[in-house]
Amino acid sequence: MTETQPTPRSSRLSGFYQLPMDERLALVARWAGLTPEEVAWLQDGLSLAQADKMVENVVGRYALPLAIGANFTINGRDILIPMVIEEPSVVAAVSYAARLARLGGGFRTGSTEPVMIGQIQLLEVPDMERAMAAIQADREELLALANTSATIARQGGGPVDIQARPLPETPAGPMLIVHLLFDTRDAMGANAINTAVETLAPRLERITGGRALLRILSNLSDQRRAWAEVAIPASAFSSMDFNGLEVIQGIAQANAFAVADPYRAATHNKGILNGIDAVVLATGNDWRAVEAGAHAYAARDGRYRALTEWRVVEDLAGELPELHAWRAAGQAAAGVNHPLDEPHLYGRLEMPLAVGIVGGATRAHPTARVALKILGVTSARELAEVMAAVGLAQNLAALRALATEGIQRGHMALHARQIAVSAGAQGAQVDRIAARLVQEGQIRLERARELLQGEDQENV
Repeated sequence: MTETQPTPRSSRLSGFYQLPMDERLALVARWAGLTPEEVAWLQDGLSLAQADKMVENVVGRYALPLAIGANFTINGRDILIPMVIEEPSVVAAVSYAARLARLGGGFRTGSTEPVMIGQIQLLEVPDMERAMAAIQADREELLALANTSATIARQGGGPVDIQARPLPETPAGPMLIVHLLFDTRDAMGANAINTAVETLAPRLERITGGRALLRILSNLSDQRRAWAEVAIPASAFSSMDFNGLEVIQGIAQANAFAVADPYRAATHNKGILNGIDAVVLATGNDWRAVEAGAHAYAARDGRYRALTEWRVVEDLAGELPELHAWRAAGQAAAGVNHPLDEPHLYGRLEMPLAVGIVGGATRAHPTARVALKILGVTSARELAEVMAAVGLAQNLAALRALATEGIQRGHMALHARQIAVSAGAQGAQVDRIAARLVQEGQIRLERARELLQGEDQENV
């Protein structure tokens, strides 16, 4: 993502959640310069006719809420984050964490080139060493043969390398696995990869003497990673109930638990993906591929662990001089002055993120196109970096809650609205019933029905 100077627009939307829905939509429409047709797509979404062309056996549509994550500053640019999710508290939590991150200059992000891996499984190879040497000798011809996507080639992408690795001991016997590394540019790239490895398979059979079986991309896209980092002063976490330094120490200790214990890491990483998946869905990308890559990457050294790093940094300038200089420059450009000489909470998330801004549902789904316009991203790498920042923010919100008042307090308060709706509340009744449930500490469907029945009797 290219670092830019802050724009006059601010994603710091104080009280956004308190606005009526039509006012929220109008604000976002002005922000992103949406046309009336695009506003209608946000409200009406995918038509049945469009759905029928996307997948087979269509009989209807299934709608989920599309919300806005607010307060994000990423590489000096304010961004509103479209998120599609059904779980209460996720959007509120990520917006809160983004507000905390602003006090540390926001998120800084980066990414690798968008290189995907296609795999060809070769069986019954008579001589592994000779086959690997033959592949290396034929490398240039193989790469030329794999250059099957004219669209990606015009964008400067295409095959970049070919690698072979033996699997000498498997339940099915020895195998030689060939990896095609393919730069997919702004596409997620599954179709291009699969076409390329299908094309290569017969040639590889001839030069190795083996038999090609599987020819397909890998969703462990560890060559295609994005990362985000943030440093937030301890004072940002201080409140009447909690000391800021103690809070950030608790967050670091909670993260250490997830690094050491796979049972905790599974829930820890699920929370990260709460935020990332919501953006993946909003932009029409493949959340299943992203999740598969994330979990495989979390276990890349043979033990499943947290995807994030959180630690207390006593001397930001001394321990992280590059981040310190970036933040100082950003503060100077923005005309703000947050403390740099106190202890900071430093966080980093790095993971595979194979997403695109062209092709597939990203372009076929009208709401996904509007979501990309709201984000204002211009490349697949930039989109991946935004997702990494959202995942880091989501994790920060969860760890801060766990290390202080507990995760349920805020979550159940928002869950009360769903309980009220399930009980049959409508319109203004939803907020009234939810408020009573929270006040009483009884966020149960039976109690919501009792309260609703009481309101109905009063109105008779």
